[in-house]
Amino acid sequence: MPGQPLLDPKLDVIFKRLFAEAPDLLADLINAVRSDEPPIVELQVLNPQIAPEELTGKFIVLDILARDQTGQLFNIEMQTRNHAGWPSRSLYYLARNLGRQLQAGDGYQRMQPVIGIHLMDFDLFEAQQACWAFELRDRQRPQIRLDRSLQLHLIELPKADRLHSQGGSTLADWILYLKHWQEDVLMQSIESPAVKKAHARLQALSDDDEARRLAFVRERALHDEVTEKAEAEARGRLAGKAEGKIEGKIEGKIEGRTDTLRRLLQLKFGALPDALEQRLQSADEATLTTWSERVLFAEQWEQVFGADGIKG
Repeated sequence: MPGQPLLDPKLDVIFKRLFAEAPDLLADLINAVRSDEPPIVELQVLNPQIAPEELTGKFIVLDILARDQTGQLFNIEMQTRNHAGWPSRSLYYLARNLGRQLQAGDGYQRMQPVIGIHLMDFDLFEAQQACWAFELRDRQRPQIRLDRSLQLHLIELPKADRLHSQGGSTLADWILYLKHWQEDVLMQSIESPAVKKAHARLQALSDDDEARRLAFVRERALHDEVTEKAEAEARGRLAGKAEGKIEGKIEGKIEGRTDTLRRLLQLKFGALPDALEQRLQSADEATLTTWSERVLFAEQWEQVFGADGIKG
């Protein structure tokens, strides 16, 4: 029996499952990003669990916090959307992890560096450079570093993917995997054993019904977040036009649910027949919710839409 369509490793709940449950893979990814630093040989994930409220909560990032054998703290995130204030938010959470290390009476020498590694599926800067490493350095003499307490590595995946022809490194393999996980020919070209193992783990997760259900729950929450943000912006532009705002909100929410369900149906069953596409377009919110719940465990169209699902 062929395996299920692969889940997206860039979806934060899948990314966290892949790496938080396999610290050896996380260490390999960190070492690939920081190839000019001493390699990590042992890594402990400090927040491996995913709470139910994290899956459905809005504006929550499912990050991974880990400590290496020297005491350094790593915060690893996968970001697919460029939120306003994103750089400030990233620095705030790194600084908070730095400040939490000390208890009353502790000396500052006890503090260990806090290192962020944020993989972004969007372009943040206009420059062609794809991999960035920020530290506290002097503006006039950047070769002079104040200390190593705060470090932030940013990988802009779209630009890094375009530069892959210069690859040959483990980081290049990780980037290829994260951008082209569905392309068998490219996956077979990967040489890194860790990346190959990650791809095998992704297949196992994709074949697990519970993992697919959780991925759907998370994807729906993220889609609702985007929808609500768009609605808020629309309300601001249309201040004073109450009736228009209400209609836009309902239509935007139903459209978001429709798009999410269509994607799940296509991943599971292939292209939608015209009759089902018409039913999808005309369904109300309650019907879309029912169908979305059914698709998680359905094995054929009729189990989603009912016995007359593919009739005109």
